[in-house]
Amino acid sequence: MKFTVAASLLALGTASAFVPPQAYGRTSDVVRSMAATETSVYTFEKSEEIFAEAQTLMPGGVSSPVRAFKSVGGNPVVFDKVKGAYAWDVDGNKYIDYVGTWGPAILGHADDDVLEAVKATMEKGTSFGAPCPLENELAKMVIDAVPSVEMVRFTNSGTEACMGMIRLVRAYTDREKVIKFEGCYHGHADSFLVQAGSGVATLGLPDSPGVPASATKATFCAEYNNLESVKAILEDNKDEIAAIILEPVVGNSGFIKPDKAFLEGLRELATDNGALLVFDEVMTGFRVAYGGAQEYFGVTPDVTTMAGTLSGNPLAMTAGIETMKKLKKDGVYEELERKSQKLVDGICAAAKEHGHAICGGTAGGMFGWYFTEGPVKNFQEATKADGEKFGKWHRMMLERGVYLAPSMYEAGFMSLSHTDEDIEKTIAIADEVLSKL
Repeated sequence: MKFTVAASLLALGTASAFVPPQAYGRTSDVVRSMAATETSVYTFEKSEEIFAEAQTLMPGGVSSPVRAFKSVGGNPVVFDKVKGAYAWDVDGNKYIDYVGTWGPAILGHADDDVLEAVKATMEKGTSFGAPCPLENELAKMVIDAVPSVEMVRFTNSGTEACMGMIRLVRAYTDREKVIKFEGCYHGHADSFLVQAGSGVATLGLPDSPGVPASATKATFCAEYNNLESVKAILEDNKDEIAAIILEPVVGNSGFIKPDKAFLEGLRELATDNGALLVFDEVMTGFRVAYGGAQEYFGVTPDVTTMAGTLSGNPLAMTAGIETMKKLKKDGVYEELERKSQKLVDGICAAAKEHGHAICGGTAGGMFGWYFTEGPVKNFQEATKADGEKFGKWHRMMLERGVYLAPSMYEAGFMSLSHTDEDIEKTIAIADEVLSKL
């Protein structure tokens, strides 16, 4: 059975299959000269005022837990506008943005061609609540791009895509139990909130409060990059596992890249045990390669989930179509991976020069690093990273104009709009900050 649940909203995709990264050694002379002048430090008076009010209106003052900055200290900045690789807050501070609305801004924010197409579609209305031909057009593009996909269902969000997926795999196999992995996040449906990474990891909670034990009794957790842990669960629950579900590149407990043999082993185990293999590509879909992580690694799942599209909303469909047109061009993913590797190599080199333990990696337009010797292969190893140092690092980078995910348990994202100058400036600021940590 080949099926995908949902497809991406405003910006899809990234990376080419096993592109050999260009090596970047120690911090370059250009970066050193840029770092010689200390960066001015931002202030956030208007953001503080707006966030103070937000806390009286919304739980925690935010609409998603990780945005509250609880794991990095201080209060969040409030954005006013975005364009290309940059974001501006309500105080007028400009940032080089490596969050990219948590992945979709692969082209960069507010791409002119995408906006023009969305505006033209908006003239016809913003929501139909009925089928529109744009759904067919985007569905065909997704099917053509992603190896496993034969049919598509557009949903509101990644969480909803995963909720539909879990019902699908259980109905198809007539089995109830599923295997997920520690630190992998599949939305906030009850059955997935077991050792779930993302906001749950950021809050330091092993499970989410309010989830009854009965909701998770059929969910088993294995260790990422460890086939033996999966085999043990399958043996203990013979002919009872409906699906093996994972992020094919983890982005919700920091950035963790799988061993290709691990993914290949999961494919074999699922087939041998009559279970379905599910890739949750809400983050990796169209971001690590045009065909997602399944193209990048050459391993084909049975079911794929991707980001939400407001159930086929015409504006979301148009944005997805126009984005995919650009992502299909030659060299897009090679360029994304080159930029990601340059950033990670530069920051890791700077950290090591200043005596900090660090490790990092990339997959197309996704990247990340941990303040630990590494390598980090699973969630438990990620938890050994220096969270206190990350919090200080994050705030000091923010105050100097670099916007990073406000949790060490989140991946970073590169866009086509980021320039080499942006990356070199980021490394120079990082060099300055790391010298002060």
